[in-house]
Amino acid sequence: MHYTRIRCLMSLIPPATVSLVLLLSCLVATGDQQPAAYKLPLIVPLVRDTNTSLYTIAIKKGDAGPLVVDLAGALVWSTCPSTHATVSCLSGACGAANQQQPRRCRYVDGGWFWSGREAGSRCACTAHPFNPVTGECSTGDLTSFAMSANTTSNGTKLLYQEAFATVGACAPERLLASLPAGATGVAGFSRRPLSLPSQLAAQRNFGNKFALCLPGFAAFGDTPVYIGTESLGIVNYTESLPYTPLLTNPRNPGYYLPVKGITVSWYGRDVTASLPADALNMDARTGRGGVVLSTTTPYAVMRPDVFRAFAEAFDAAIRGTDYAKVVRVPAVEPFKLCYDGAFPFRKRPPTWDVPTIDLELAGATGIWRLFTENYMVQTPRGMCVGILEMEAGGGMPVDGEPAMVLGLKQLDTNLLVFDLDKMLLWFSGELSFRLTGCVSPF
Repeated sequence: MHYTRIRCLMSLIPPATVSLVLLLSCLVATGDQQPAAYKLPLIVPLVRDTNTSLYTIAIKKGDAGPLVVDLAGALVWSTCPSTHATVSCLSGACGAANQQQPRRCRYVDGGWFWSGREAGSRCACTAHPFNPVTGECSTGDLTSFAMSANTTSNGTKLLYQEAFATVGACAPERLLASLPAGATGVAGFSRRPLSLPSQLAAQRNFGNKFALCLPGFAAFGDTPVYIGTESLGIVNYTESLPYTPLLTNPRNPGYYLPVKGITVSWYGRDVTASLPADALNMDARTGRGGVVLSTTTPYAVMRPDVFRAFAEAFDAAIRGTDYAKVVRVPAVEPFKLCYDGAFPFRKRPPTWDVPTIDLELAGATGIWRLFTENYMVQTPRGMCVGILEMEAGGGMPVDGEPAMVLGLKQLDTNLLVFDLDKMLLWFSGELSFRLTGCVSPF
């Protein structure tokens, strides 16, 4: 076994016979010798970068920089020290990495990493890190990253720091372009086997589940997540939040929602977007279409046919009310729908009272509703809708040609709990409109 710096009985097993799950279960950092089959869930604070709006987690051990959270990312990748360990090209982890090459990207040379391999690193595995913001990719050695995070028993109390290791790819510094200052790479959160949640689930046997409370924390494992409510006090999310099935895309590791319609509502007027037939459906064979979540795209983006129908519905909802002073004004780039006038003001929560946008979900226990802060952007000329039309010839910011991408603006101040065994997603909508928030231990 050519995996250096990892002490494991599996070193006696021929590399070709090593399964990915077994390999991941052996990635235990020095000093973490817990033999228990089940380990405590982990919880890590999330930090929102003010310049890029991207979320990062400080999970790498020591003084290493944080990693950007990418819901659709298949790998963990980071810049590496000049000398680093490698993973055998015959291992199960290498096989998984080779199946996760990005389909389209601009290449950034990473070949210099080969000179930093530790002595005796033969048949080293090469992986393909991908920057989801710039669309650039590279090649780099598959290695191990020392990490640490707080353990928790119930999601509201920090217990102790625990060290562990994950498989990840080395990447050149040039691949860090457009990421937050100080970030050293990206942590993929997709359902693929080398994503951060999947590796932790395989190592720790605590359930293939994770939660993102934006902008509070990320929790890994089957741990309760609590929100505070005025009437019920502190409750588990399963008792108060709706859930939706998640769709599996054969070509893209991202998380897709079964959206079947879009309705805009304002003061009793409900206008359903006249979408083309099957406009939001995902093709089960090619993976094209569908509605996908993204933590690396600033705003929602719609395919032109979807955006046109949505824009007409939004305009109609505003024109059909008594607030005639609210009028369409010239657009402010990159937005297409901008308005000015006397929007009412709400007291609870204190914010502008604007239309709600409802995403109707097939098989869900509720609708995904976008309130003020999850789509409206205030500009010098008025209020603009933070939902963009795909640029002609520019393509979507997420691979796979989806019909719609829900970006950071739509996911901020939300609680999202992913159960990848059941392929279900619990979602809160804008927490301030529930007059609540996540109970955080930080």
